[in-house]
Amino acid sequence: MKVSVKDCLQLDIFNAAKVIAGQRNLENRVKGVTVLEPTESKDIEMYIAQDGELVLAGFFGIRDNLQAQLEALSVLAAKGCSALVLFYTGFVSGEVHKELTEEAEKLGLPLIVMPDNKTISYSAVIKSVMEKVLYGDNFSNRLISNTIYHLLNFEKYSSFQAAIREAAINNDFQLILLSEDFNPILSIETRHKATIAEAIRLGKERDVEKSAVYTMIDVNGVLTYWGPVMINGEKHFMFIVDNEDSYSAGEITKLAEIIELAMGMWKYTPERDAKAEFIKALKRGNKSLAYTLKEEANIDSDRIISVFYARGIETGDGTKAVAFFEKEEGITVMKITESEETYGIILANGKATSTGEPADKATCISLFNKLKEEKTVRIFHVTGVDGIEGAGDAYRLIGETWSFVQSVFPYKRVFTKYELALVSNCINIQLQGGYVKRNYLDLLDAFNDMGENKGKQLLETLETFVLDAGMNSAKTSEFMGIHTNTVQYRLKKINEVLGAEITGNRVIPGLTISLALKRLERVVH
Repeated sequence: MKVSVKDCLQLDIFNAAKVIAGQRNLENRVKGVTVLEPTESKDIEMYIAQDGELVLAGFFGIRDNLQAQLEALSVLAAKGCSALVLFYTGFVSGEVHKELTEEAEKLGLPLIVMPDNKTISYSAVIKSVMEKVLYGDNFSNRLISNTIYHLLNFEKYSSFQAAIREAAINNDFQLILLSEDFNPILSIETRHKATIAEAIRLGKERDVEKSAVYTMIDVNGVLTYWGPVMINGEKHFMFIVDNEDSYSAGEITKLAEIIELAMGMWKYTPERDAKAEFIKALKRGNKSLAYTLKEEANIDSDRIISVFYARGIETGDGTKAVAFFEKEEGITVMKITESEETYGIILANGKATSTGEPADKATCISLFNKLKEEKTVRIFHVTGVDGIEGAGDAYRLIGETWSFVQSVFPYKRVFTKYELALVSNCINIQLQGGYVKRNYLDLLDAFNDMGENKGKQLLETLETFVLDAGMNSAKTSEFMGIHTNTVQYRLKKINEVLGAEITGNRVIPGLTISLALKRLERVVH
């Protein structure tokens, strides 16, 4: 039910109030109540107001500053506030200045003056108005009664889905039910002004999964209300679309409660989350199941560009980063979350760079680098995969190596297929043992022939230089906390000990594996 300024003025709390300007706009809708008490002009510029808010003010801090009061009117009108209610006139801010009344009339902003006494408080007005906005006439309106009529008509409808669809059509709303991983599993659409994907992206940006109450989100002019629901003991999310902005937040909340109750009465069981099951199949290496699920999940397997496993990205900033890249780059990120662990795939957008090369790989790398800005984040990904076969193999590589690769590369937070493949080879060599393993470890035997401290010092420098610093002496100096000249001296000494130029093309591959094996052995043993 829509509530206007005129409706509010009918409340007992406004019995002695006077409208001194903006009479022509008393039909402005009231969606909420807020308080504005600036102390100087700059406070007004920083003020955040929402469209349709009824603003209460006593102008305590600017009682003698007419210019600031006029600025306040302009800001409130520009932000779409429904009206301004002035308190304590006559003994705090003095009589309302004529220029203020004229400016309010000019802006078309209703200006309401409360009686000249101290008996009516902000809290009393807020309580009365919000009761009107949220509860109206005890919900004795068409939305609630008509929805209940359809949802409880067990004789007419064969299922909950059929009943809720008819209720939505008759009352001009839409309903989307999502899994805990934000994949749609029930869609009752009665209009198509915005896509479900766009709504989900904005829902993720607003962290609705952390909200215990319904959250209103404007999706390109379409009002959606989000909230959690429990179905058969499992958490889901539901958002309701108010097609014509006809209902209050309170009515939508009540509607959601009724729908949730009806699900239980119908013993409604949601369809399985095919997209989540598809990712789980890839994660388990069950490629045949993934092939079976791809049609049901509506996934074009040829568009899979990357698979990943991450820890710590399910934060507000992480969610916003993913949503930003989906919007700006057109990629699709599908993921499932278990505690702090996230498994996902990224679908390409098909764009190309100016050189004709696919842009999606670079987009994935940029996304992962953005996510790693939080120092506790760890991401393991294989980017550049070939359909379901490649995605399944990539998850196998990640699963076999993620717990070891961090020990080999302790300073990294994002691990690519190159680090994962290297560590996978090292694991196989470690398991195989024998002369293959001995051949690699023998490359470092020369350090054992030196004094214990000297050999350990040079080996540590070599490990840091090759595995951590990307053969950059300045970064090696930074990691080890020693002077660059000291690093250069040690590297020269290492060349002499090994009898080879360590940066040589024919030397570095074997040396890298031997150093990674050395670090891996410390973890295994």
